Amino acid sequence: MNYQQYSDNTQQYLICFYEILNQMIADMTNASLSCSLSSDFINQMIPHHRAAIHMSRNLLMYTTNIPLQNIAQNIIKEQTQSIRNMQDIQNCCLSPHNSQDQINSYFNKYNSITWTMFESMQNAPTNNDINISFMNEMIPHHEGAVRLSKNALEHCICPQLIPILEAIITSQEKGISEMKKQLSELKSC
Repeated sequence: MNYQQYSDNTQQYLICFYEILNQMIADMTNASLSCSLSSDFINQMIPHHRAAIHMSRNLLMYTTNIPLQNIAQNIIKEQTQSIRNMQDIQNCCLSPHNSQDQINSYFNKYNSITWTMFESMQNAPTNNDINISFMNEMIPHHEGAVRLSKNALEHCICPQLIPILEAIITSQEKGISEMKKQLSELKSC
């Protein structure tokens, strides 16, 4: 990417964003997999959540937009708790084991969702308004989490994981709605 068209702050923001994004892609792509979709989901969602936390902290270094600060702080709080919740059940979610047909079905959809998300985030429109850039990047990130969680719920998974998936869907759909509202307001100014 040619950063010369951006202010110094925007350049620093974008450089950090792409480092976080590339690390997330690597960690999700190279996550340790098993015969349990529940365990696989956890191993791949933790780096996804961790990236959202780092991306939100990156935004907070630059934004003065109070509603967006609140959104970023909420992402940090909710996704930190979600990571803890997944880590707490990780060992018991090594079972049940899933059949190869279930694993294939899950990962066919998983791969489609993640590559769409990765591509949308890599190609998110950017400009010198870091607030707008963040939302253009984070909306597809949240949409990916919602779709990944719904995909997991279509399969035989550890019962302890179900409320975590439902919480991810609820919180991230709310976040998408809030960011779309903020994005609309910022673009109309």
